[in-house]
Amino acid sequence: AALGCALWVLLPGATGEECPSPCSCTSLGEAGGTRVDCSSRGLRSLPALPRLARGLRLSNNSLASVPAGALDGLGRLQELELWDNPWHCDCDILYLKLWLEDFSVPALARLRCASPDHLRMKPLGQLSGNELGACMTLLPTKCFQFFWRDLILIAGGIITLVLVALALKFSKKLVCQLTLGGRRLRRHISKTH
Repeated sequence: AALGCALWVLLPGATGEECPSPCSCTSLGEAGGTRVDCSSRGLRSLPALPRLARGLRLSNNSLASVPAGALDGLGRLQELELWDNPWHCDCDILYLKLWLEDFSVPALARLRCASPDHLRMKPLGQLSGNELGACMTLLPTKCFQFFWRDLILIAGGIITLVLVALALKFSKKLVCQLTLGGRRLRRHISKTH
């Protein structure tokens, strides 16, 4: 998870974190985390979220997108409500779409685009890359760094496997040659004696 990308604020009580304004929070016990209710608050942007949030309600607001990385630090999150927001389906929505594909496909299925006009009422989960246009600056730089690192590791693994396969093939030929060479040597020694 991209820790630097996540937004959070410290919460009071047993969790040691503060509830983001104008939301209301309910402690779920010391080990349970917090339920954060930000629904119907007129939010235009995502508030700073407590990292111990177990439940998050953001429905019926004016959210058009979620900043890339904003949900990555919510490792305890189990419940999420995002419906009834005017989602603007351009490159900025791609982070939320990809994050929800991993977190909850049913939650993703409930979201619909409000704009632009040609995508109005289209389910967010059915958006294709062609509909969003050229999204070059969507993911944080760290995500691209991980991509290149992973690509290099995969290439290194493939090269290693190819070298091992070649070494096994060469060693098999070498064993065959040594075996055949040993038989010839034994025949030659037998004939001379």
